[in-house]
Amino acid sequence: MESYYIYTDNMTVGYDGKPLIEGIQIRLKRGEILTLIGPNGAGKSTILKSITRQLRLVGGAVYLDQREMRGMTDKELSQKMSLVMTERIHPELMTCEDIVATGRYPYTGTLGILSERDWEKVHEAMELVHALDLKDRDFTAISDGQRQRILLARAICQEPEVIILDEPTSFLDIRHKLELLDILKQMVFQNQLAVIMSLHELDLAQKISDIVVCVHGNRIEKYGSPDEIFTSEYIHDLYGITSGTYHAAFGSLELERPTGEPEVFVIAGNGTGIPVYRRLQRQGIPFATGVLHKNDLDYEVAKVLAQEVIVEEPFEEISEEHMEQARGIMSRCGRVICCLKTFGIMNRRNELLVQEAERTEKLEI
Repeated sequence: MESYYIYTDNMTVGYDGKPLIEGIQIRLKRGEILTLIGPNGAGKSTILKSITRQLRLVGGAVYLDQREMRGMTDKELSQKMSLVMTERIHPELMTCEDIVATGRYPYTGTLGILSERDWEKVHEAMELVHALDLKDRDFTAISDGQRQRILLARAICQEPEVIILDEPTSFLDIRHKLELLDILKQMVFQNQLAVIMSLHELDLAQKISDIVVCVHGNRIEKYGSPDEIFTSEYIHDLYGITSGTYHAAFGSLELERPTGEPEVFVIAGNGTGIPVYRRLQRQGIPFATGVLHKNDLDYEVAKVLAQEVIVEEPFEEISEEHMEQARGIMSRCGRVICCLKTFGIMNRRNELLVQEAERTEKLEI
């Protein structure tokens, strides 16, 4: 295991000595991000709390830098590992700067007095997470998203070699989710940190993780790279998705398609149809679309939202056969929406569909 900085050996976690998940094997090198995903209640937080010694292991061991963590002192551990957990802390009369400063305590003497260099690190960490303007604010008086950034600054200020985060993006808006993960990625690259976290946002987990661990049914169901884990079929199974669709290519979810015979025919391509497909879905209007090439952006969404999709092979001109198929379906629809402004060689026949729709006064641009 010499190439791994933090790893588990047949770790079993649970409560009051009763196993919840057994035989957990986690392997992580410095410079890598490992993400736990899985349904609520599967045990992701329990695994993280067990790794960080907040919960006693039921069995097995956790090793950090080739040492079993069970034998490390709290001070030794806090100089190598920092935590950002979901539990809300309620400190009395502490500013945000005070909270971040606690990340320096593993390096201070018995009295916990910070040096000038310690305070520089406090402010550097706050600036890194764009929270320096909060330093004099009461920690209990700021928003959940701001608290999350302060707690991340505290973890950074600790100068760890491993950071453990439990759902770090839960209370953040889109901007701050991306900023937080970008900060983590930079630290992983620049400082060769090892990061273990849990995430609910599958699209973010897919993009940032080097290793993904899937927790399901009180066991580690799958362990691998994002390419291995994030397939539409497996994510449906992992989360028991019965309504809607997960798209591995986009890392996104689509709701159920409207039922019934198509009422609208959509002529689209190059991603122009996606907002129209979703608008029709929201309005509960069944629709058909085409002729789309299979490598078109619109196709991935169309095949799960449209009642019928007429498709052509990639890089091929639209055939007469598919043209006739589209013409037949379009004739049964009361409306035709064209999302395209220009047509190329490969989809020139779609322009003929537009002209026919215009002649029958069904066309909407």
